[in-house]
Formats: sequence, structure tokens, C-alpha cells
Amino acid sequence: MKTFPWKTAVGVVLVGLMLFPVYWMFNVSLTRTGDLRADPPHWFPWNPTFEGYAAAFAQQLPALATSLFIGLGTVALTLVVALPAGFSLARLRPLGARGMDFLLLVAQMIPGVVMAMGFYAIYIRLGMLNTVPGLIVADSTLAVPFGVLLFRAFMASIPGELMAAAQIDGASTWRTFRSIILPLSRNSVITVSLFAFLWAWSDFIFASTLNRNSDVIPITLGIFRYIGNNTTQWNSIMATAVIASIPAAFLLVLAQRYIAAGVTAGAVKD
Repeated sequence: MKTFPWKTAVGVVLVGLMLFPVYWMFNVSLTRTGDLRADPPHWFPWNPTFEGYAAAFAQQLPALATSLFIGLGTVALTLVVALPAGFSLARLRPLGARGMDFLLLVAQMIPGVVMAMGFYAIYIRLGMLNTVPGLIVADSTLAVPFGVLLFRAFMASIPGELMAAAQIDGASTWRTFRSIILPLSRNSVITVSLFAFLWAWSDFIFASTLNRNSDVIPITLGIFRYIGNNTTQWNSIMATAVIASIPAAFLLVLAQRYIAAGVTAGAVKD
């Protein structure tokens, strides 16, 4: 008779510990206001209520829409910049390509707080403080270096014979990129798009620094202000957090097989 592996037991315990805050967030979101300070606490919502979700939708729906718009805008800007840049570094091999790779790696190591302060000084002069386009540009700076490096790694692994055949048929560099390279890069495009969206969706540093005085705010800043204004309505706060987590969880589940293929793209070259 096979025994239950102790490694599996340890793994189950660790996963349970990591997922417990998510469960507790969901539990509190369904707990009535009068039961929030119960001693001992209610480990399961025996008498659930959706008043927290009703309050969250009534007060935070504009912030959710703003975050969705910022996320999609960040994805679009990231792809517009990163796709041609990755293709250029991988296939056209411009002068200084190796140095550019190093600069992209360094760019990913710069703390977000430092970048936010730099954007603040620039946006004051350009009049872009407290604007949605300003947040889209700032959030894209997190995703573009990652996207360029990922696209470069994948596009470098595409057989050169494909590009040579296209050139023999009279295709220009742009036509080759659009008709051959882009369709083959689907997994990488989905991976970069997902990470760009999630970074923009969960951003708080740029939002709190560059958009703190605007009436149009993303959901992260909305939750922050909501906590300050409703410190006793924890069910509404947790309901907002649950709602804000759904798009990220849905996208991760939907695109997990593309992510696995996209992240490992270019790791092994034939």
C-alpha cells in the first residue's frame, strides 16, 4: 500500500498558507458588518450578505473602468514599441545591439519610486499630471523592457530561411515582419500583453504619485481612498479587492498555456 508522500503533505500545507489570505478576503467580503468584530471570528460566512459587493459596485465601478482603460492602453503602447524593437535587435542587428540589451536589463532594475519621481518632474513641465495618458506612458515603462527582451529572444530563434524566402519573393522588411514574424510570435505577444496588463492593473506607485489629485483614478488608488474613508466597512473593502482580483485571475487561467510557451520562447535554439 502506497503511503502519502510527506513532500506532498508539505506542499499542500504551504499552498494552503499562501491561499489563506485570499480565502479570508472572500470570507470577510460576505460577512455582515455586525459580525466583523466577532470573537472568535467567523471562519466561514454562515450568514452571508452581498451588501459589501453592492457598495463596491456603486462606489468603485468608475475606478474599475479606468483601470481597464489604462491596462488596455498600456498593452497597446507596449506592443507598438516592443515588437519592432525586438525584431530589430533580433534580425536586423543594428549597431550597439549588445549595449541595448544591457540597458534594457538595467532599466528593469530601477526602483519604481525612482521612476515615479522622474515622471513627476517631467509631467509637471508637460502638464500631464493627473491624466490617464500619463499613467499609460508610465506603466508602459515597466512592460516595454520586458517585452523587448522576450520578443528578441523568440525572434532570434526563428529560422533565418523563412526571412530569406520572403526576401526572394520580393517582400520588404516591413512585409516580412508583418506577414511572417508576427503570426509566429503569437505566444510571445499574448505573454507580453498579459504581463503589461497585470502590471498596469496592479500599479499603485505611479497612480499615487502621478494621479493623486484627479477625479479619474484606477482601482488601486480607489481601494486606498476607500480604506481611508470607510475604515469600519471591511466587507465593502474586501469585496472591492475580490472584484479587482477577478480580471487578473481570469486572464491567468485563460492564457496559462500561452504564457508557458511564451516565457520559454527562444530558450532553446535549434
